[in-house]
Amino acid sequence: MIKKLIKRVALDHGYLITKVTKNYDRERGFTLFTYQREDGTFDYEKYKSIQTKGNKDKLHNVWVQEENIKFLASYVKQKIPNPTFGLCHGTRRGNEQKWFSEALGCHVLGTEISDTATQFPNTIQWDFHEVKPEWIGNVDFIYSNSFDHSFDPEKCINAWMSCLKPNGVCILEHSEGHGFGGVTELDPFGAELVHMPYLVALWGKGKFGVREILDAPKRMDSMNYLKFLVLQKFQ
Repeated sequence: MIKKLIKRVALDHGYLITKVTKNYDRERGFTLFTYQREDGTFDYEKYKSIQTKGNKDKLHNVWVQEENIKFLASYVKQKIPNPTFGLCHGTRRGNEQKWFSEALGCHVLGTEISDTATQFPNTIQWDFHEVKPEWIGNVDFIYSNSFDHSFDPEKCINAWMSCLKPNGVCILEHSEGHGFGGVTELDPFGAELVHMPYLVALWGKGKFGVREILDAPKRMDSMNYLKFLVLQKFQ
């Protein structure tokens, strides 16, 4: 309560107080936790083990809302009348792909880095920074609320966008929990909503960008906002 009061008073006087970590990039406006060995090299096994443990610790928690997925499915159908294949990344229990598939009547595959992936239908154990050759240029839509789990957001978003068909869409969920104040060892990437279109443009290098930002029809009471960033390739 005291912290909220201080922030509110500061804002009333024209100052914004925001928590950032030591890895905050002031130029680009995001924070990225680094998984490093003592020699400074990237420790992929540490990243994978932390993500797997986090998945298992929260396996019974459901973040995604069915009403929001149905809303997004309707949006996808407006843009792509007859979708045949979709991907959902970082799905934990696999509810996303189930609801999308039911609403769109097409095959939707989920990816999850943890070995718990095999417990759920239409889910494969997979690191979402990588792509299968058969996905490239063959996916109608991609959805994820787990982009903040990326250790390399530029590599990740370029991998996802490479999978889309020319008129396909990539939908990223974003709340204040995805901001740089929410960065942890489990959630390594954080950027504020206002910075995301800039970062997408920076990483896309003219190949893709943010088409629009949608308001989620349903959000938890504890959230100040819940948005969906829609990314699309430039024709």
